[in-house]
Amino acid sequence: MSASPLLVIGLGNPGAEYEGSRHNVGYQVVDALADRLGVSFEHQQNALVGWGTHEGETVGLALPLTYMNRSGNAVVSLREQHDLGLDQLLIIVDDLHLPLGALRLRPNGSSGGHNGLAHIARRLDTTEYPRLRVGIGNDFPEGEQVDYVLSPFSDGQKSTIRDAITEAGDAILTVAHDDLEAAMNQFN
Repeated sequence: MSASPLLVIGLGNPGAEYEGSRHNVGYQVVDALADRLGVSFEHQQNALVGWGTHEGETVGLALPLTYMNRSGNAVVSLREQHDLGLDQLLIIVDDLHLPLGALRLRPNGSSGGHNGLAHIARRLDTTEYPRLRVGIGNDFPEGEQVDYVLSPFSDGQKSTIRDAITEAGDAILTVAHDDLEAAMNQFN
């Protein structure tokens, strides 16, 4: 690994019943980037982890095997295992408050009501970690948020989310090669 690798952690829920769900878009982004970089995963503690390079920069990809609401456990383990600073992490997560396919990179911030981000903040004891939010929209009846996030994208949404996943990969590689600010300027 280079002196300052980036570890990209895609949040989601493990298990076949959650594959392709809106809540697992973090997993989908990391899987697509793994395919793009030719990265294969191996089991490390409570995550699948693989390392690759892009334009000379080391990029780690991780899929926590903890459930979304316990994502902080995997993030803390990965950070300690690989001796990474908070600025070397990039958490990829779904966001109900963003329009479908919109991206928002931030160096820090609140959980915005996202239980995965909230658990990470509690376990790290800070909100000062970078994150990339991928908009999943919020087209659901009142009181049906859980069903919405745990269901797959509709046929009408699939093209938009495929494009967003590709663009999220571009944003991640920009963070790895340039920095977070450059990626924010280009992709937000």
